[in-house]
Amino acid sequence: MKNALGALVFLIMGCTHNPASDEKDHLEAKKTTSLRDVPDWSNDVVWYQIFAERFRNGDRTNDPRPQDITGCYPGWVPETWAVTPWGHDWYEPDPYFAEFDNRPDWSGYPISNFNSKAQLRRYGGDLQGVLDKIDYLDSLGITAVYFNPLNDAPSLHKYDPRHWRHIDRNFGPDPDGDIALIEGENPIDPDSWTMTSADQLFVAVIEAFHDRGIRVILDYSFNHTGADFWALNDIRKRQFASDYKDWYWIDSYDVPLSDSNEFAYKGWYNLKGLPEIKEEEYHHMDTLRPYSGNIQSATAKEHIFNVTRRWLDPNGDGDPSDGVDGYRLDVAMELPTDFWKEFRAVVREVNPDAYFVGEVWWKAWPDELADPAPYLEGDMFDAVMNYRWYRAARHYFAAAPNSISTNEFIDSLRSFERGIRPQNRRAMMNVAASHDVPRLATSLYNKNKYKYVPDAAAQKRYKVEKPDSLTRKIQELLLVQQFTFVGAPHIWAGDEMGMWGGDDPNCRKPLIWPDLEFDPEVYGPEGRQSRADEVAFDRNLFLLYQQLIELRQHYPALRRGDIIYYHDRYSDNLLCYTRYYEGDSIDVYINRGSEAMNVPFIRRDRERSLINTEQRGSENGIEFVLQPMSWAIDTPYLILSSAK
Repeated sequence: MKNALGALVFLIMGCTHNPASDEKDHLEAKKTTSLRDVPDWSNDVVWYQIFAERFRNGDRTNDPRPQDITGCYPGWVPETWAVTPWGHDWYEPDPYFAEFDNRPDWSGYPISNFNSKAQLRRYGGDLQGVLDKIDYLDSLGITAVYFNPLNDAPSLHKYDPRHWRHIDRNFGPDPDGDIALIEGENPIDPDSWTMTSADQLFVAVIEAFHDRGIRVILDYSFNHTGADFWALNDIRKRQFASDYKDWYWIDSYDVPLSDSNEFAYKGWYNLKGLPEIKEEEYHHMDTLRPYSGNIQSATAKEHIFNVTRRWLDPNGDGDPSDGVDGYRLDVAMELPTDFWKEFRAVVREVNPDAYFVGEVWWKAWPDELADPAPYLEGDMFDAVMNYRWYRAARHYFAAAPNSISTNEFIDSLRSFERGIRPQNRRAMMNVAASHDVPRLATSLYNKNKYKYVPDAAAQKRYKVEKPDSLTRKIQELLLVQQFTFVGAPHIWAGDEMGMWGGDDPNCRKPLIWPDLEFDPEVYGPEGRQSRADEVAFDRNLFLLYQQLIELRQHYPALRRGDIIYYHDRYSDNLLCYTRYYEGDSIDVYINRGSEAMNVPFIRRDRERSLINTEQRGSENGIEFVLQPMSWAIDTPYLILSSAK
């Protein structure tokens, strides 16, 4: 097996044309994409999502301090609060957790359980940590990075900005200097905006990725701000006299000479820590659907546009090559469609090759996912985070929450194509996990509904320990399908390392780098467990991701090809399909069953070599043996298989 895999890598890396290696040239001379079309480069990428606070602590001198995290959940900072050591046993309580006792709830959240307390943790991840690990990302083979919000904010997740226009003070080398620079600006006047040390470091990060041919997109949530956002603070100070009173859904202003504070506003998901930007019509999360209209305040909208222009072309010279390559737009269904249409036009004016991916997720949680087709007609987004693919794949490979047949799975995949242009289907961000859902391994390990009580705090039977070997095999099969399916594969940072964890915040553990030491997971949500799970980088899983990326990058059919399913001629446990493009074809076979099967080759008219000796084809090349819970990919040159 080792020699065969080595031969595969040699075959791929030794080819005369490698799309990934060409990407740097494309970055240096960006194409002009028409407004309604999808950027061509988005067909070829493998996405890697970075949550900066938990990625890598590259600079301990900028670690968060109590004054940096004031203003986020739970609304106060314990006196004994401190940064948590990177290798800390995840469920072991921090010393300051004891201070949560006898404190009142905040914004409706209980503060007694582990998940609530863990929201206050910080580990000190920063942009220097990202720079330190670019070689690692390059060696993995990814070709595009999606950053969770980097804007200046007190929380660990940064969806509660104090400022949209600047990178978080603790992600750069000089937090105090950055605070002073920000305070000297006029927030509404972009001519007064400076480049803080954190801003400059982010520009350096973009350049470092671009030098490797790796695209960069940045996450923003323009639906809401943080409770300490500069415009809301102005309203708090000046109340009805504030120039920004139309930016938010203000329910009531403070009454002068009153003993209480009557100032109130609407918050996302009723959270006062996430005040909502005012649209022309109010829509709550329980009635999600595309709706026309725009943001109420013209100045709020222009501020958003100025922020997006800033990161598309940081030095403002008209050449966007030093900026981000697009945006991921959070809670996209909770902003009106006319705003997104205007947003697309503004951004594409700065960078005609920019890419937009929207978070179009639930229509009615927890059973009905939204149809993204209305957002993919060329006037809003190029793609969405493809949760529909993952929920169907989880059903099929993990029988979670129940088993479905191969025909049902294929019917689901076909239904997802309806009303969506081929160029948008190829640009889809095929998400298996993220910062908002359980880790891939844990999601497959538990058989509950997708994103439904996926955590031990809500469901005592939920398994939070290290997933077993059977789950790892299921994960392998699903990954093969993800990397050979239509659309761009997405990796939530750490999944390739073998990480596990339930829903937020447990999917946001600090990454388990092989050069760092980690305490074994001895604790569980309710105290010590009966077992201890070793926490260590999974080299074999990393190699699987690496090999699948190499295979995908080598064959255009896996990036740009159409798909044909073969499900009537085989066992119900066999998923079989062909990706084809410009005369080339790749055949994929996945056996999810517990028994070996004889599988006829789809193509019998070309030479091939089998990687593993247990899967010998017959002498006439008619069929081969596919082992239980294994897979094979038949290319014009060879079959690559997971079976050992």
